[in-house]
Amino acid sequence: MVSKVKRLLIGRPMKSNELDHEKLSKVKALAVLSSDALSSVAYGTEQILIVLVAAGFTAIWYSLPIALAVLGLLAILIFSYKQTIFAYPQGGGAYIVAKSNLGISTGLLAGGSLLVDYILTVAVSASAGTDAITSAFPNLHNHSVLIAVTVIFLLTIVNLRGVTESASFIAIPVYLFVVSIFVLIISGFIKYATGGAHANIPEMGTVVSNVSLFLLLKAFSSGCSALTGVEAVSNAIPNFKAPADKNAAKTLMMMGIILGSMFTGITLLAYWYGIMPDEKATVISQIAESTFGRGGLYFFIQGITAVILFLAANTAYSAFPLLAFMFAKDKYLPHAFMVRGDRLGFSNGIIFLGVLSAVLVAAFHGDTGGLIPLYAVGVFIPFTLSQLGMMVHWFKLKPQGWHGKFAVNTVGMLTTLTITLIFIITKFTSIWMIFLFLPAVMFVFYRIHQHYLNTADQLRICMDTEKPCIKGSTVVVPVSGVTRAVLHSLSYAKSLTDNVVAVYVGFDEEDIQKMELKWKEWDPGVRLIVLRSRYRSVIRPLIKFIDTVEWKTATTDHITILIPQFITKHWWQAILHNQTSIFIRTYLMNQKDIVVATVPYHLNK
Repeated sequence: MVSKVKRLLIGRPMKSNELDHEKLSKVKALAVLSSDALSSVAYGTEQILIVLVAAGFTAIWYSLPIALAVLGLLAILIFSYKQTIFAYPQGGGAYIVAKSNLGISTGLLAGGSLLVDYILTVAVSASAGTDAITSAFPNLHNHSVLIAVTVIFLLTIVNLRGVTESASFIAIPVYLFVVSIFVLIISGFIKYATGGAHANIPEMGTVVSNVSLFLLLKAFSSGCSALTGVEAVSNAIPNFKAPADKNAAKTLMMMGIILGSMFTGITLLAYWYGIMPDEKATVISQIAESTFGRGGLYFFIQGITAVILFLAANTAYSAFPLLAFMFAKDKYLPHAFMVRGDRLGFSNGIIFLGVLSAVLVAAFHGDTGGLIPLYAVGVFIPFTLSQLGMMVHWFKLKPQGWHGKFAVNTVGMLTTLTITLIFIITKFTSIWMIFLFLPAVMFVFYRIHQHYLNTADQLRICMDTEKPCIKGSTVVVPVSGVTRAVLHSLSYAKSLTDNVVAVYVGFDEEDIQKMELKWKEWDPGVRLIVLRSRYRSVIRPLIKFIDTVEWKTATTDHITILIPQFITKHWWQAILHNQTSIFIRTYLMNQKDIVVATVPYHLNK
């Protein structure tokens, strides 16, 4: 039944040699890997206005120079990450760059920040998409968490079906969103040019007495949330069709052009229309209503905006599993993250991302505003470390024309470092927890790595001196009665060795006498040892007996505990029976360096 549901949800298993068919073309990659960055235009301008409106309506003209500064930073990041793609075509982005050039600890900080950022990406995207829906349908406000978690579940299922299938699913709404935003921008520009917009807006250069440098820096750092997701292409280069690095670079440039154009258009329209932030209506919603009225086009734009905000999470679903794979390969995350699922994706990473982001949405009650500062600072730390790593890379290798490349990354590093510091200073009350969380994450990385090193040391053998030790065999079979399961187990035990002993633990004399009489009557050719338990424990007397056997025979024999266990036909039938055999096996496996095996006997009714 479980297998049928799995096949229905994620499809048939794929062969390993089908992996090449899972690579992405530039068109599909732009949809999958740019959805996060492109969707940020739905809240980037709004984050700027939320800060500026604290100084009054007159201060909203500052959104234009702030948006220009954000666009400049976007250009720097695009050119910087383009260089990273060609320098490190194996993917991994900031993690690989920082680890290779700045050391393991710095690499873990950059990679750990990105892993956390991708979890936040899914949470923010789901929450922001829910905000867009509730802006159009205010009655749904009370169900925002349920809506967001449901969407995360659906996205997880879609991504478990494979990269190509998820890309095909996502491409159409992403491109519809891009087209609809450009239609909105062009229509809005035409309406403004023809005098259709009547908002009494403050002129540029208007003096606002209570606007401080601190406020402007805070608004700028908030607007930089529109740049999250820019690094995703450099992390996911292995997902591209060959030549992967060239296709990734072209996709990155196209993403930068589209993102910059949309962000500019939305910011200008917000200023021209005199849009003010509203808890129940997003900036996009207000612009669309001002341009088209509350008709069909308005609801289409709101609907497609909600969809793209939800689908923005797919950038994380593409990049997180690859980055987790690289961490696992370096032994800083569990090896389970290296395993490809039935559909050739890193399904454990996909599931882990979905679960954690859903927990985060529930913990923050779907509050986008509470998540975005964490989300933004989590990505600007790896931005900065990646640029610094590339500076060291060019300085060490000094290839032809390296001075220009070094200069680009230097400007990028100084800019992103400045933004990071602005975030820390202006939004410390919102992001302080990341300074506790990131060290905790890095501590976990080191503990996992140390465990793998310790395990390798303990399992490693000297091939010249250490050889298999050939001994005899003593098999102990715990029994609870004379049954077919016991018969099945004893038959197997006697096929291994003649040195077999059955052990029965009795709680009262009457049961013990009945068992001894039955065993004598059956006479299976195996000696029965009866242990008395005054405290009704099976495990404690059994352990004492095994200790005695070990003391007597460990030097000459391998000791095997062979546990009979009948398997019910239906899962619910197992609940009706004691699971003593499972408890015995679990305890012995954790406490004893002996062989513990189970001999199953399947019931057919």
